[in-house]
Amino acid sequence: MRLGFAGTPQFAATHLRALLDSRHDVAAVYTQPDRPAGRGRQLGASPVKELALARGIAVRQPLSLKDPNAQEELAALVLDVLVVVAYGLILPPAVLALPRLGCVNVHASLLPRWRGAAPVQRALAAGDAASGITIMQMDAGLDTGAILAMSECPITAADTGGSLLDRLAALGPPLLLETLAGLAAGNLKPHPQDNSQATYAAKIDKREAAIAWHDSAVVIDRKVRAFTPVPVAHAALKGTTMRIWAGAVSAYSGGATAGTVLSADRDGIVVACGEGAYRILELQLEGRKRLDAAAILNSRADLFAPGALFD
Repeated sequence: MRLGFAGTPQFAATHLRALLDSRHDVAAVYTQPDRPAGRGRQLGASPVKELALARGIAVRQPLSLKDPNAQEELAALVLDVLVVVAYGLILPPAVLALPRLGCVNVHASLLPRWRGAAPVQRALAAGDAASGITIMQMDAGLDTGAILAMSECPITAADTGGSLLDRLAALGPPLLLETLAGLAAGNLKPHPQDNSQATYAAKIDKREAAIAWHDSAVVIDRKVRAFTPVPVAHAALKGTTMRIWAGAVSAYSGGATAGTVLSADRDGIVVACGEGAYRILELQLEGRKRLDAAAILNSRADLFAPGALFD
C-alpha cells in the first residue's frame, strides 16, 4: 500500500524502519520541526527525520496540520493509510479523512488504559502488571479510536521506562505490519473502546520526579523506575541535589522520620520512607557522573551519614 508516516522519537523510528523494509511504499514522512538540543542548544533532527533522510524519503515538518497548505500537500500524496506513531501533533478531522483507509495509530498501552502522552511511565508508576501495544483507527478524540489490534507484554519488577519502551518498540512493528495487511485485505473488525475503563496518561512534568519520602518505599521504587531514563527521579540532601537512577525496596519497620538516612555502605544508601525504606543503589550528584552508591561513598560518605535528613 501507499503509506504516509508521522512520528518523531526513536520509538517511532523503529516502526518507520519496519515499514521501509517492507513491501509498502512510504511516500512521505512527517515529523516535528527540529528542536534545540544538547548543551549548545543547536537545532537537532528527530530520529524519524534522520532515518527518513538516510533512506531517501521526503520529509515534511509543518508546525501544524491545521494549516490548509499542509493539508493540501498531504492530500496530493493520495495515501491509502497514514501511520501515526508518537508524532506529537494533533491531526484535525480534515486530515483524518484524507487517506483511503484512514489513519492508524500505534499506542504504547493497552487501551483504553493510559490514553495520552506518557503511557509507559504512567503504567510503571501505577504498578500495572502488564502493558502492550494497541493499534487503533484514529478518530477526533485523544486515543479514543476503535481498536484494530492489540498485543500484551508483562511488566517486570525490574523494568524501567527505558527497558519497557524497548520491549514495546520490538512488539509494535510486526503487529503494525499484520494490521496493515488486514486493512488491505478488508478482513479486520475494529471494536470500540470501553470508555468507562479509560485512564489518562498526562505528559510528565519534571516536578513529578522529585522524590517525596513520605510516600511508601514501593511507590518511590515505581517512580524511580518509571522516570528512568527520563526525566530521572531526584532528591536533595544538605543542599546537594542528586539524581536517583536505581534502587530497591528495603524492609524496615522502625519509626525514623521519612527521608532519614538509616545506613550507608557498599550495599547502598538506605532511606526511611512513609512505609518501609528505599535502598539507593545508583545515583548522580549534581555536576558529577552517574555512579553506584559504593563509589559515591568513597568520596562523599560525610553527606550520607546515618541520621542525615533528605529535604
